[in-house]
Amino acid sequence: MRIGIDATCWWNRRGFGRFTRQLITAILADSRGHEIYLFIDREPAPEMIRPGVRVIRVETSATVTSAAVAEGRRKLSDMLRFQRATSAHPLDVLYFPAVYSWFPTRGGAPTVITFHDAIAEHYSDLVFPDRVGRFFWNLKTWLARRTAAGFTTVSEAAREEIVRYLKIPRGKIEVVLEAADPIFARVLDPARLNEMRTRLALPPDDRLLVYVGGLAPHKNLLRLAQAFAKAAADPALDDLCLVFVGDPNGDGFHSNHEELKALIDGDARLKGRVHFTGFVPDEDLVSLYSAAHVVAMPALSEGFGLPAAEAIACGTPVIATAGGAVAEVVGAAGVFFDPLDVDDMAQAIVRTATDAALMDQLRRASLIRAAQLSWPAAAAATLDVLERFGRVR
Repeated sequence: MRIGIDATCWWNRRGFGRFTRQLITAILADSRGHEIYLFIDREPAPEMIRPGVRVIRVETSATVTSAAVAEGRRKLSDMLRFQRATSAHPLDVLYFPAVYSWFPTRGGAPTVITFHDAIAEHYSDLVFPDRVGRFFWNLKTWLARRTAAGFTTVSEAAREEIVRYLKIPRGKIEVVLEAADPIFARVLDPARLNEMRTRLALPPDDRLLVYVGGLAPHKNLLRLAQAFAKAAADPALDDLCLVFVGDPNGDGFHSNHEELKALIDGDARLKGRVHFTGFVPDEDLVSLYSAAHVVAMPALSEGFGLPAAEAIACGTPVIATAGGAVAEVVGAAGVFFDPLDVDDMAQAIVRTATDAALMDQLRRASLIRAAQLSWPAAAAATLDVLERFGRVR
């Protein structure tokens, strides 16, 4: 079978970019003898160059990752170039690892799309800074789900949200769980951990409550800061600081970094105890997860919550929103709270900062759960879906 993959999200630094890189890499490692066609809009990554893979570069006025952002959108002419490129090849199925980069297709090959979540529909006021961006997003997703043969998503929680807000029948959506990149493993070398703290300007001895991800309104970081301020009143937490990891500009997506910064600057309880690192490369991120006392995932909704999978792969427990995708991902390696209840969130922080026996239990559970998630399994599940919907010649 000839499988086309829109690989333009490979270069995105957010979760769906990491998903695209890891999933495609795993598919290329074991493609079951299928011919793979990768459609990209810049120079190919070295990992893409291998036998049995055809890389098709489409010349566009702007790359997808620079054009399809919160306050911008792709040009119709660029989408038509991709449409012509994919229709020029005898594909049996065309796969989009994220609806973010979807474009209308022609030529008859069925399409399969990964919807990572329905956050943009569930919390549209928090995701889009203006009505124009919301209109074009809704138009794109409406066209995508009308024309696709099948869908995947990354958790059971995401599937339920997609069924409710996008009205895609549950039976048409397959769940393909993500995993951490294999580089995420516990770092024990004190020198490496100290070097990371120095590079990121973090206190050398404090325990770290770490958040990793976008600094966007639906990530619920204002309540996390408020909860930390409440928890910080406990003398047992005098050595705990809060670390926000992520691009303050949102990598082109909607960000409320300035509002978060103003809240922190205006609260005397947080003075000197909250740190913003900006974007952190993987080499330091592995060390940061390993050094963290706990990782916080307070979002109102997540499709999967890849930082949680990365944290538990480093043996670090997670505190997170109850009943959502992150709770599904980390299982017994987490402590959960009501994301709308600052007091409940604060109690989770205090509990994990003061209960040594609980933390030992969570650390053991972290490594057990992380071992159950793998990209080869995700690739195999995705190929099963593509084979089911692809044309048989």
